[in-house]
Amino acid sequence: MNKKLSIFTFIFSLLLFQQAFGQVTYFPEKGEWEEKEASAHDLEFSEVIEFANENEYSGAKDLRQAILKGFENEPYHEILGPTKRRGGPAGMILKDGYVIAQWGDPERVDMTFSVTKSFLSTTALIALDREHIKSVDQPVKDFVWDDTFKGEHNSRITWKHLLQQTSDWSGSLWDTYDWADRPPNEGDIDDWKARKLNEPGTHYKYNDVRVNVLAYSLLQVFREPLPKVLKEEIMDPIGASSTWRWFGYDNSWVDIDGLKMQSVSGGGHSGGGMFINTEDMARFGLLFLNDGKWKDQQLLPAELTNQAMTASEANNNYAYMWWLNRAEDPQWEGIDRDIFYAAGFGGNFIIVDKTNDLVIVTRWLEPSKLEEFMQLVNKSLPDAK
Repeated sequence: MNKKLSIFTFIFSLLLFQQAFGQVTYFPEKGEWEEKEASAHDLEFSEVIEFANENEYSGAKDLRQAILKGFENEPYHEILGPTKRRGGPAGMILKDGYVIAQWGDPERVDMTFSVTKSFLSTTALIALDREHIKSVDQPVKDFVWDDTFKGEHNSRITWKHLLQQTSDWSGSLWDTYDWADRPPNEGDIDDWKARKLNEPGTHYKYNDVRVNVLAYSLLQVFREPLPKVLKEEIMDPIGASSTWRWFGYDNSWVDIDGLKMQSVSGGGHSGGGMFINTEDMARFGLLFLNDGKWKDQQLLPAELTNQAMTASEANNNYAYMWWLNRAEDPQWEGIDRDIFYAAGFGGNFIIVDKTNDLVIVTRWLEPSKLEEFMQLVNKSLPDAK
């Protein structure tokens, strides 16, 4: 009897501790998601939802048109992979894993553009965890058999440089030149081609061709398609739906061990990339909120997820294809400095706020309105800073 009483006392004490010092995170089963009223946490997001709905991305819903318009200043730019007509504004807010607010159609599958980069960097973390790659400081040339990393400059590029977009890799991939991606406003094509290359690691440049080089290099490491790796190691264990897809380009098929495999793209800049619904994006954010742990499974070591949020020396608001909000030079004024987020063309975002145990997914929000959106979220927090 005393033993039973002791067990009861322990459980009761544990519940009191959890109530006093924080809610245990809830992890939804596949196809399910428990909701709680935001008011249970002294939160109110009606103004946030109204703002998201009233500030829809101004680009065309025909994303083929939106892409061509958005990158019309790039020489030789063309659509190489699939596109899809988008839906309207949608989003979810999680607190301790529970859905406390949502809008639009969270089950609709849409392109998510450069949010794909954060999924891509996750496959690099898997390669590190499996010890296919021993260190991010290893030169990528040691893993890729062809001429992709040949030459004095490219041969010095490491995995870290590719992950932080500081490689200044020079060349072409899938008939697309690195210098033609988001070129400077001044000068002409000959100037861009003949530019002086920056020492790897010293200069940040957002560049989808180089991101696709990372995807191609990881395909050489795994010797199996990256969507398959992501599905087995991450998306299935977190209960993601069967509706997401990760595409490359029509011309990005390669031979690996006698099999045709598509090298996927790290965004939708030329079509392709991740096509996914809001709920699956929220699950992915919840995994990173909890340092790579889902229920009792450590899918990614916490030291690796923390490493993935380490700022680049060349850009202290950019990590391993996640954006940061660092105190030295914050992107958003008045917003918690520990926030990190994935961002994509057209206003697609996964925002992780570890301080307040929040995951926020918002889609098709006018990108210039994101800071104001986050300030409204921050305003709703009981202890807003």
